[in-house]
Formats: sequence, C-alpha cells, structure tokens
Amino acid sequence: MSQTTQFVPLVERLLSRPIVRSGSVAGYGAVFNAGLLHHDNRFHLFARSVRAGYRANSGPGPRFHDYISDILVFTSDDGQSYDFDYVFAAAGDNGVACYEDPRVQSVTSSENEHLVMTYTNLPPADAGMPWRIGAHRLRYVDGRFVFDETSGRLLGPDGVENKDAVVFNLSDGRVAMIHRVHPNMQLAVFDDLDHLWDADAEYWRLHLAELDNHTIIRPTPGALGVGAGAPPVETPHGLLLLFHERNCKGTYTMKAALLDPHTGAVVAQLEEPIMVPRLDWERWGDVEDVVFVQGVHRLGDGFLYIVYGAADSDVGAARIQENRLLEALLG
Repeated sequence: MSQTTQFVPLVERLLSRPIVRSGSVAGYGAVFNAGLLHHDNRFHLFARSVRAGYRANSGPGPRFHDYISDILVFTSDDGQSYDFDYVFAAAGDNGVACYEDPRVQSVTSSENEHLVMTYTNLPPADAGMPWRIGAHRLRYVDGRFVFDETSGRLLGPDGVENKDAVVFNLSDGRVAMIHRVHPNMQLAVFDDLDHLWDADAEYWRLHLAELDNHTIIRPTPGALGVGAGAPPVETPHGLLLLFHERNCKGTYTMKAALLDPHTGAVVAQLEEPIMVPRLDWERWGDVEDVVFVQGVHRLGDGFLYIVYGAADSDVGAARIQENRLLEALLG
C-alpha cells in the first residue's frame, strides 16, 4: 500500500453556507450526515434529522437528552439549493428506535440493480443492546423513495457495536461491505446481495475470528478512529473511497483511499486529510470540528460532488477534481 504526505488535494466548498441548515424544517433541529442519490436528474439527500426539543446533558452519560433522529429527504436540481420534500423514515418505524447516518447505494446482484440504504440502527436507550448496521432495500413509488418493508435487516455479528457501512460491487460481481468495528474499518465479501442479507451466525463468527485479516484501514498513529464515508466510486484506477478519521484532538476530517476493484483491498491511501473543518458552521455546532462525508456523485465536468455533515448540525457541499485526487493517490 502506497502513502504520500507531500500533496494535499484542494477540496473546494461550493458555498460558504450550508446547503441544508439546522432548524430549516418545522419540528426538527439539527439536520446533517446525509446520504446522496442522483435520480431522474435530481439530487436526493437522505438526511439524519433530530426532532426538536433535545437538550444538552450537563452530567454523565449521553451528550444530549431526548435525542431522536428521523430521515428526511431534500431534493435539488443543481446540488446547491435544496427543498425539504418528505419524511422518509421516522424513529420507531420498523422496530428502529433511532435512525442515524444513512447511506444510499446502487448494487448489482443476480443481473438486477438494487437500491440499498444502510444506516446506524440505535436500539432503545434502556435496551442494553449495541448499535448495529440496519439495512433496507428501496423502491421508487409515485415520485418518492420508500422502504421495501419486508427487506429490513440487521447486518453484521450479533452483540457487537458496528456501524458506518457501505455496500458495493467488486469487479467479478460479488458484493462487499465495509463496516466499522471500532476503531478500524473492515471488509466483508459475499457471493451476492442475498448472501449479505442472510449471512448466518457462522459466517460472522469466522469473520470476527480473523478480524485483523479483514481490516483494511486503521487510524493513523494517535488518531481515535476511522469509518467509511460515501459508497466507493468506480474509476479506471480502482474504487475511490472517501472516509472520515477522528484525529487525536477529536476533529473529524475527510480522507481518501483507493481500493483494488477485484479484492477491495487498499492499494493507495493519502496520509493527510483532504478536508478539515474550517468554516464557522463546520467548527461550531452540536459537536465541534466535524466534516463527515456520506455522499459522492460524479459530475460531467471531471469533478466529484461531495455532501458532508458539518458540526453535527448542517449539511455542506463541496467538489474535488477526480483526476487530481487520483494522481495524488497514485503518487
């Protein structure tokens, strides 16, 4: 695996303001960490949105009280001006006490294309259970995306904290999932989407038994953790993965790696971040100093369009030249 520290590509913010602001939807406070899908020539954001009324916790325990998040959909023609469209999923639906950090990806399996949403499934606070990877397949009905209600699954091993999942195809058609058993990122590979959906306890027991062998990205020395960001983008040189790293100061930054399209292994990785919190609304919010990538779309002008959560409060948009980033990764 190659690394470089000499060149940090410039991620250009599209706007000096968020594309979706905290408090922009009645009944909600923070709106952030959005998955992205470009469909029918429109951008669709699937944003984690916290119901109004939550408050900071001044004592031990969680950072906030009454912190419950749904998934709201916002749409845009140009990727800069977004309008609230509809509530996609509400906490309590499908047995999910709280939805966090949705990603949306297109996966080919059995010669058919499937839309898959992965998200962090939070159990009730008093359940004594860890957070897990939740997943649903999506359908598009009468101009809206909806869950295929029968498809809901918890992915990954039972009883293990697990999140930040992205699902994608390898070059031979197999289906891979990057996930995060803290503090590293791991890769699990399946014959097809049904195999992922129905992987049994024995599959995950063997996966956990060799977790080091399945680990593809570790935090840089001194950093606190890493996690997948947006689903990988297919390029002529491999699969481009944007991910987040929480550094030694607790700041969330955006980083980049290139994966082998045949195996999913990392073939190149930039040691330095490609984006760090800089604007006031990226530095100050419900959580200080956070840029948290979750969506990428290739534009027709050689740029990648990126959406990211900012300070656990807002959604921002940026872009980067794809060739410039690949050149940096390839050294």
